[in-house]
Amino acid sequence: MTPQEKHLWYDYLRGYPVRFLKQKVVDNYICDFYCSKAKLVIELDGSQHYLDKNKEKEKSRNNNLEKRGLMVLHISNYDITANFDGVCEHIDSVVKERVSALLP
Repeated sequence: MTPQEKHLWYDYLRGYPVRFLKQKVVDNYICDFYCSKAKLVIELDGSQHYLDKNKEKEKSRNNNLEKRGLMVLHISNYDITANFDGVCEHIDSVVKERVSALLP
């Protein structure tokens, strides 16, 4: 795990009331964080994610995960470092929205 992944995991997601898994394998992909109840994947993006040579792979990966009914939430490493509280609030909002929308 990167320092940003460790920060998000140990300082927020590990104790979050809706269960998250770290480094979850879905199909052929390793997702940084996965929440089955919200059908949510959280990916932390370092600078390599923004290189042209990686954008097509990222798009294909997202499409494949979305075909499984998953939402992929991308968060930059910079945002984890510069606005951790805001990132946590955003994740909380997305999880609550997804869980309530998925209720029968």
